Amino acid sequence: MTANRQTSWAFADAFVAEDEALRWARDRAREAGLPSVSPGTGAALRLLAAAADAKAVAEIGTGTGVSGIYLLEGMRADGVLTTVDPEPERQQFARQAFRAAGFAGNRARFIPGRALDVLPRLADGGYDLVFCDGDRTESLDYLAESLRLLRPGGLVCFEGVFADGRTVDSAAQPAEVLRLRELLRAVRESRELLPALLPVGDGLLCAVRRGS
Repeated sequence: MTANRQTSWAFADAFVAEDEALRWARDRAREAGLPSVSPGTGAALRLLAAAADAKAVAEIGTGTGVSGIYLLEGMRADGVLTTVDPEPERQQFARQAFRAAGFAGNRARFIPGRALDVLPRLADGGYDLVFCDGDRTESLDYLAESLRLLRPGGLVCFEGVFADGRTVDSAAQPAEVLRLRELLRAVRESRELLPALLPVGDGLLCAVRRGS
């Protein structure tokens, strides 16, 4: 990548300024050693949620609430974010962050637990957007669950599909990178999905579920 392109990419990723609540949530993630979505990725998620006029969004991987704030900002005022994470302690940080961002308590439903245990309990066709930022080795399972959860015209998004450049690196790679390659192939070749790979943050794979 040329220096100019790198500079442009960095400019685009930092184009949207973050408020105090987002900075607080990001600081909590940093202290816990957790990755959080970049400002550019967050802005893309907010835009997609708004474009979909999303009322019901499912999030895999609450973290400390950075991505959740962006999603809530894009959703309808009466929308509810259902967010799943195996670590309840992280969700407590997210609760505080959502409150600091001005969202009422009933705007988010926190479900602690492993995503593949929780997702089967969620309603078929009941969601406008599913955001996946969990265990990379489970990505294909998340895709299968998302296809069930999404209404026709709904969106599924996967964070971190570049894996810091390892996804396109020809050297031997760990299982999570191999799974991401399988995910990219599956989404691109699916007849049910209309995909795009957005070069924001560490790569945001998005796809619309086609109408039946």
